[in-house]
Amino acid sequence: MRRSLQNSTRSLGMLGLSAFALALTAYGAQATVLPVQNLTFDQFGPNGLAPKAIFTATNVLDWTGGTGLISIDAPGTATLPGAGGNSYPVYGPFANPPPGGNFIQADGNPSFETSFNQVINGLTAGTDYTLSFWQAAGQQTGFQGATTEQWKVFFGTGSFTVHCNTNPCTVSTSGSMTEDDTALMNTPSKGTSPWELVSMDFVATASSETLSFLAWGDNGSTTNLPPTVFLAGVNTPGTPELSTWAMMGLGFLGLAFVGRRRLLAKRAVVTA
Repeated sequence: MRRSLQNSTRSLGMLGLSAFALALTAYGAQATVLPVQNLTFDQFGPNGLAPKAIFTATNVLDWTGGTGLISIDAPGTATLPGAGGNSYPVYGPFANPPPGGNFIQADGNPSFETSFNQVINGLTAGTDYTLSFWQAAGQQTGFQGATTEQWKVFFGTGSFTVHCNTNPCTVSTSGSMTEDDTALMNTPSKGTSPWELVSMDFVATASSETLSFLAWGDNGSTTNLPPTVFLAGVNTPGTPELSTWAMMGLGFLGLAFVGRRRLLAKRAVVTA
C-alpha cells in the first residue's frame, strides 16, 4: 500500500513537471507580431482634441481614415458624450479595456462610418504575422433592441469596398487583400458585451501593407439601433490562455508534491 502511494505520488509529480514544462513552452513561444504603431491610441499630433473626441479631430498619429461616427475614448468616458461632435455615450456600466489606455468606439452601422487604417512597413513577404486586440460592444443611449457586433479586419496591398446601395450592406475585396472577421458579439437591448481578446494571423505578401479595421453591426444592417463596437490594446502584452494557466497550476501542484516527498524522506533519514 505504501509503495503504491509512493508510486502514485511519483507519477503525479512527474505529470506536474511535464505540464509545467509544456506550459512554459507554450507561454514562451512567441510568433512574429505584426509591427503596429501607437497601439493604445495615446499619441497625437499638434492641435488635436483630447479623447473622448471624434477620431479625425484627435489627430491621432500613425492611423488614418476613421471618418464618420468613430471616436477615441479615454478610460471612463464610454458612457459620456465627447468633444468634436457626434461622439456619443453608450449605456453603462461599461468597463475599461483590460490592457488599459485609450480605445476606439465606432458606430456599427456601415452607412455611418468608415474604416481606420495603418500602413505597416518592414514586413517580410511569406512571413506569418500575428495580430491581437480586444473587442467589446454596447448600444447608444436613447436606443433599444438587441444587436450583434464584430470587427472586419483587412490586411494586404489591395482594397476593399463597402456597398450600401441595399440593406444590409456588403463588402467586396480586390487585389491582394485578406479579410478576417472577429467572433460575433450578441449585445442585449440597452446592454453591453464584455471585453474579449481576439487573435488572428495574416501572411505578408509585400514589405509594406495596409491594416484596416471596419466596425460591423447587425450583419451590415443600416437600421439605426445602433450597434456600437469597441476596440482596444492592439498587440499589447497579453496573458497566457486559460489552458496554459491550468497546465502551470498542475505543474506547481506537482512541484509541491515532489518537494513534500523529499522533505518527508529527509525527515525519515534523520529519525532513523
